[in-house]
Formats: sequence, C-alpha cells, structure tokens
Amino acid sequence: MGFKDFLATFRRKAAHQRLIAQNASQLARLAGQVRARARRAEGQPVLFFNASTRIEDLSLNAAFSLLAGSALELQGVPVVYLVCQRAMSRCVLGTNPNDPHASPPCRRCTSSSRWIYRGKRVEALTAQPQPGLQQELSALSLEELSAFTFNGLPLGELILPSLRWILRRHHLEDNPATRLLLRHSIASAASLAGQFNLLLERYSPRAVVVFNGMTYPEALLKHLARARGLPVFTHEVALQPYTAFFTSGEATAYPIRIPADFELTEAQNERLDAYLSERFQGNFTMAGVQFWPEMRSLDAAFLKKAERFKQIVPVFSNVIFDTSQAHANVLFETMFAWLDEVIALVKAYPDTLFVLRAHPDEERPGKEARESVAGWVAANGADRLPNLHFVPSTEYISSYELIQRSKFVMVYNSTIGLEASLMGAAVLCAGRARYTQIPTVIFPESLDAYRREARRLLTAGQITPPPEHRHNARRFLYYQLYRSSLPFDAFLETEGLRRGYVRLKRFDWRALLPENSPALRAIVNGILKDGDFLLEE
Repeated sequence: MGFKDFLATFRRKAAHQRLIAQNASQLARLAGQVRARARRAEGQPVLFFNASTRIEDLSLNAAFSLLAGSALELQGVPVVYLVCQRAMSRCVLGTNPNDPHASPPCRRCTSSSRWIYRGKRVEALTAQPQPGLQQELSALSLEELSAFTFNGLPLGELILPSLRWILRRHHLEDNPATRLLLRHSIASAASLAGQFNLLLERYSPRAVVVFNGMTYPEALLKHLARARGLPVFTHEVALQPYTAFFTSGEATAYPIRIPADFELTEAQNERLDAYLSERFQGNFTMAGVQFWPEMRSLDAAFLKKAERFKQIVPVFSNVIFDTSQAHANVLFETMFAWLDEVIALVKAYPDTLFVLRAHPDEERPGKEARESVAGWVAANGADRLPNLHFVPSTEYISSYELIQRSKFVMVYNSTIGLEASLMGAAVLCAGRARYTQIPTVIFPESLDAYRREARRLLTAGQITPPPEHRHNARRFLYYQLYRSSLPFDAFLETEGLRRGYVRLKRFDWRALLPENSPALRAIVNGILKDGDFLLEE
C-alpha cells in the first residue's frame, strides 16, 4: 500500500469513527430524554428483535425499530430489546460466503450494540449449544439438513431463505461449504429457540416486533410467538426514501388493505403523477440504493434489430435470492422455472422479439448474484436464439421505452409490472407480487392457465388491457407510497460513507410523540390498538 492509499484509508477510518461517536452521542442523549419523560411503565412489554440488518453502525431498519420502541416507551409501554451477544456461530450479515469457515465479526457487532442500545432495557442472547446436536447434523445431507426439525421446530425450512440470501442463489449446491453453513445456522437457531421460549414465557409480551420476518433468527422468534397466539409485527424498508413498512402480516409480501371505494382525488392524482415523472427517469432510491446511475434511450442497433420482428415482448426478471421470492413462487417453483417456460415461447414464436432484462440489483457491488439470469442465459444458450435479446443488469437502457414499444409485458413479480400497467400496457405476471392483491395485471390461477394466456397474447391482434388494471395500479401505488410508507426523514439522514447506513438528526424528544409524528402515530396505534399501520390522509 502506497502512502496515498494509506492516507485515504486512515481518513476513511477517522471519518467513520467520528460518525460512530456522533450517532452514539445522539442516541445516548435521546435515551436519556425518553427515560426522563416516559410515563410510568405498566403492563406487558413489547419485545423488539432485529439482528439481521447491521454489523456495525445504524442501518435503516435498526433505526426504525429503535425509534418505534422509543415512541412506545414515551406512552408508558415497557419495551425490551433482544440483542445478540455472540449467540450465532453464523449469522445473516456476518457470514462470508467466500470463506464459510470464518466466524462472524462479533466484536464489532457487540460493540455497536452497546452504544445503540445504551439506556434501553436489553435481554442478551448468547450461545447455548445443544448437547449432541452438532454430531447429529454432521452426518446429514443438504436435503436432510433443509428439512431438519428440532423439538418440533422446522429449523431447516426457517433457515433456507437466509442461506439463499447469504449465498446469493436459490438452488443450493450440496457441497461441504453449504452443509457447513447450514449446520452452523441450525445449531445457532436451536440455541436461540430455547432462549426465545424462556423470554416469551417470562415476559408474556403484548406483542413482538421483528425485522423482515424471513431472515432466520427473526423468523424463528416470529414462529414461536405466533405458536403462542401472540401478535407479531414485521417491518421492512418501504418505497420512499427513509420510509418504513410495518404490518401484522409478512412485510416481504407487503399486504395492504385498500378500501373498495377508495378513489384518488385530483390533488392525489397530481401528487402521484409528479412521482411517476421522476420514477420513469430512474430518479429513485430503495433502501438507500440508487439502482439507475443513468438511463439511456434504446440505441439505433437495437431499433434496427427490432424492425425485423412482428412484435416486441419485454421479459423482466428478479433477483433470485431476495426474501420476497418465497411469496412469489406459486405458479412456478422458482423464477428460473418460469424462464424455462419463457424460452419455450421464444422458440415457438420466432416472429416475436423477446427482450429479457436482468434486474439491476443482480450485479450490485458486494451483493452479486451467484445464480443469475446472465448465467442462466449462457447455460441455456438463450443468447444464441435470434429472437431473444438479453439486456444484462449493467446495461442501463430505459425499461419504459421498451414497454412503450411492446405488444405486452411479461414479469415475474418485479415492480416494473405495476409500472407497465400504469403506462397502459397489458402485463402477464408469473409470480405473486405486492400488486397482485388487487386486479392490476393478468395473474392466472394455474400453470396451465398461464400457458394458455401467454399464447393468447402472443397470437392476438391489438391488445387492450382491462381498464381496471391501470385504475387499480394507480390506487395501489398511491397507497404504497403515501399511506403505507411511514416517513422517518424527520429523524434520519444518510450516513454519507456507506449505502444503507444512517445517522440520527438532532431532534427534541417531543418529536417522538404520536401527536407530532404521523409515522409513529401509525406504528403506536398499529401495535397497541390493532391499527392498520397506515398514515392518516
């Protein structure tokens, strides 16, 4: 390392330490204010658990749960934070997929937990190995580990979404590295299960709040709490910057109850149109990530190629390891099974140009998919088919221009399906998506029905989608953006060094009172009064 590199590294570390100190100071000040002003705590507590969103510093979801808990404390509700203290030999964020033998960076994580939860009521989760379990697991195949149960708990099943996320693939390879990670995760989950059961027994909480609900330590607590009949709420990053989505259902499925008689007013339509104008130019972020650094028009070479075909059908894929995929796989076993169906259509309809687009998150630095659409294309020789044009995730052409030129649009469960409906296109959806809760796209009820619908659309003349699709798409998106996305921008701002991490703004404790924060009012009412976690209009 040269002197300039050394100096740059030194400055980054110094800046990072300053940010940690600032956040720690703000959190300590806030915790003191909440303690001093909170009503006398009474009744059963609310348990918060969030172990899968950070190693160090403050992530968006870690901040959401911390601020929500502080708002409850001010209402006189006891709040207990369950905090991992080296409890897992392999955890979701701390596992190195390139070195499965490496232990998680527990020292950094526990150090961060100390300043994040300073002044809070904490229950530490520690490693409590189950006698003989590791030896039992060591003889099992990947298939047996995936279906492993412990004291009646489906630990293998609960862990699979996390392992797929860690390894950035859906189809797990039966090799020593994968089995090692699964054994460690199962043993850690078994250790946590005993502690969770003791805490649920001791506190008999009025509610449990967990991040995501699919990552394995949180999924396990959710499973155990619901088995006792306790209310469980999950949360995730929502669509707008610095917004959260809380629900009594599965946050990764994004359930929203939209009244049948809800219609957008003129002002609401104008608000939505302003958002879409930016979105269609690629000007948006999700969880602090800017997916589109640029957006280019379709080039002359593509347009010349398209002229040789009767019609264009864009095909939009997803990231295979995303935790939302577990909800999507209802017609097809996986997204790749759907792509196998698509390639059969490509071969059967040579007069149609199918444009297969990889999701922009597939090659995100540090999160690159190991089972990718690009790999599927190469393995199946799809790039050699004359009527299939593959657009890799790093090629930033405008999806919206593609939609405007399309006969109809094929999606799995990507948000682009909703946007295509908003643009007036017919959309054939292959996976359950957030927006299939109401009629916004064509979502057949069975695999056979899907195949019939695909062939009907490919052979039909001009296609006019049902008018209610576009109408419902606007209703759904408005609710998603402005009713269910709970804003925390009054409390948080970007860290500035790393994507997805935030720091606390300086604000007075009174900002956390429900009467002063629409977001926290929705969360407090949702947890304590069986509310719908929606912002008041």
